[in-house]
Amino acid sequence: MTHLPYIVAAYGMTIGLAVILGTGAALRLRRARARLAAIERPSRAERAGGVSAP
Repeated sequence: MTHLPYIVAAYGMTIGLAVILGTGAALRLRRARARLAAIERPSRAERAGGVSAP
């Protein structure tokens, strides 16, 4: 009796889960950076125009 199917399945699930979680984290980071850039853009323009930010 060989344990190879169990070992392959365990490694496959581990790698698959790592890929799924890593992809989700990368997408959330990209979305957060885009939101931050959108928030920062107006404040920089206001400062350039002479209006101080609160």
